[in-house]
Parts: sequence; structure tokens; C-alpha cells
Amino acid sequence: MNEATAGGAGRGTLRGWLERRQIALYLGGLGAGAVVGLAAPSVSRFFELSITPVLMVLLYATFLGVPLTRVGRSLRDGRFLVGVLVVNFVVVPVVVFGLSRFVAHDPALLLGVLLVLLTPCIDYVIVFSGLAGGAHERLLAASPLLMLLQLLLLPVYLLFIGPGLLDTVDVAPFLEAFLLLIVTPLTLAATTQFLGRRSGAARRVMAVMQGLMVPLMVLTLAVVVASQIDAVRSGWVSLLAVVPIYVTFLVVMVPLGILTARTLRQDVPATRALVFSGATRNSLVVLPLALALPGPLAFVPVVVVTQTLVELIGMVVYVRLIPLLVPRVTPRHP
Repeated sequence: MNEATAGGAGRGTLRGWLERRQIALYLGGLGAGAVVGLAAPSVSRFFELSITPVLMVLLYATFLGVPLTRVGRSLRDGRFLVGVLVVNFVVVPVVVFGLSRFVAHDPALLLGVLLVLLTPCIDYVIVFSGLAGGAHERLLAASPLLMLLQLLLLPVYLLFIGPGLLDTVDVAPFLEAFLLLIVTPLTLAATTQFLGRRSGAARRVMAVMQGLMVPLMVLTLAVVVASQIDAVRSGWVSLLAVVPIYVTFLVVMVPLGILTARTLRQDVPATRALVFSGATRNSLVVLPLALALPGPLAFVPVVVVTQTLVELIGMVVYVRLIPLLVPRVTPRHP
């Protein structure tokens, strides 16, 4: 998002109203999706098919959030990038490997946990870190790199599940997800920004899309939950095994994120952003991958969606907790 998302824009406008209430609206989207999915489980397939196009629009709006020139400046912040990469691709895999041993006996639970916890978030992490005073623009700048690296490294990480199960995982959905969910919206966003230098119509498109960020996120969450909530209800006993894993992950990543940031001498906004980046996962983007898995692993999407439900509640806590744990330094007066 942009400065407005973090600090409030146009307090008298509809966009400002939406941004000030976005957490409540996100929870409302979850609730609406749950009601629809439970009341009419027969429509879950329609919502499953809607996930990818809705995500494409959401990520297009997300990539429009910061001008490409600013992205270039942010990518030159080498210390912050090192911190993001260390947290997500060194610290997180070690934590996830340990936590995943508790469900290693169940292939579907294990694969679901690994898929969702090994992939760093590239969308609503920007919103939540901004609300907590984190360096959300630097996270947005790093999001294409995070997506590319997670797609390249995820097959390696999945060795955790053993060669037998790994043989059932097709890489084609991963490549398709990268093309549809990253390359396409990023290219469209870059084209729109380029045209916006000369075209008033392109600038209006950019303004409209930024104003739609909160409704798009609400819609995405509602669609995802509506597509899977009936399966969550049916398999809630099995899911009891993964909820403590997701909660523990959120708890553990706070001190580890802060420690990594302090080791790299990050400032306060960067430290807060690193904590959020390490804790938030890419559940919305890996869900289409989970849905493409074969029959024996049909429960994996439900495991992924459960993480979304746990994480969003955790983010509400994070927004209030992280500023207290990583306070802004105030000068001492004699």
C-alpha cells in the first residue's frame, strides 16, 4: 500500500473510512464467507474457481501501490533485504521443520503445514505492517523477489516430506501461479504506471484501484473462506493438530524477527516490518497450488485455509503488540 494505507488518507473520504476500519472489515469478510459457505456448501466449487482471478486483481492493485522508481530505491536497501531473506529463508525453515514434526505422521497435514508456513506473504503483510508503523513500502518493494525465491526454494523445502510423497507434487501449478499471480499483475501494474505519466485515464485507473484495495482484500478473504469452510467444518477434528502449530509459529517469530533485525542494526520501522514478514504467510497464493493436488492430498487446502483464519486473528494482536515490543526511540532530555 502507500502512505495513506498506513497513516490514513482523506479522512473525510470513503477510502479513508475503509482504511481506518480495514481490520474489522477483513474479519467481516471472513465471517461473511463462512456464513455463505456453510449455508450453501454446493457453491464451494464456484468460489474455488474464483480464487485465482480475484487474487490477480488484488495483486495488481497491490503492485500499483508504490511507484517503480521508489521500488528501485527500496531494493537498494541491502541491509533490509538481507534481513527479509534471512528471516524468511533461513530462520523460518528451521522453525517450520521443528514444528512440522508434530504432524509428520499425516501426509496431508504435513504437506499443508509446509506449503503455507514456508512461503512468505506478499499481500496483506504490507497492510498490517503499515498499520503497526512498519516499513511497508520496503516490504512491497521486496515482494516480487520474495515470491520468486519461494517458488524456487519450495521444491527443496518439500524434501521435508520425503521422496515418496514428493513424487506426487507437480511443479506445473507452481509455475502457473507465478505467471498468473506475479508476472501478469506486475507487468500490468508497470504498464499502467508507465502510461500514467502521459495518460489521465491511466492515472484514474491507478486511483480507483488504490481506493479498492480494502474491498478487494475483503472479497478475497470471503471467497477463500466460502470455498473451504464446509471442509473445515467436516474435518475439524484433524485440524485440531495444526492449530497449535500455527499459533506457536506466530509466537516464536516475534522474538526471532526482532533478534534478526537487531543483529542487522535495523531501524524501528524496518524491525517491525521484518517481524511481520517472518510471521505472515502466503496462504492466499499457495491455496491454488493446494487445490491442484491429487485426491489423496485433497485435505491440504483445508489445512492452508485454517492457517489463514489463525493468522488473521494473530495479525489483529500483532498490530497492537509489535509497536509495544519495538517502540520508537524517544530522545532523552537532561
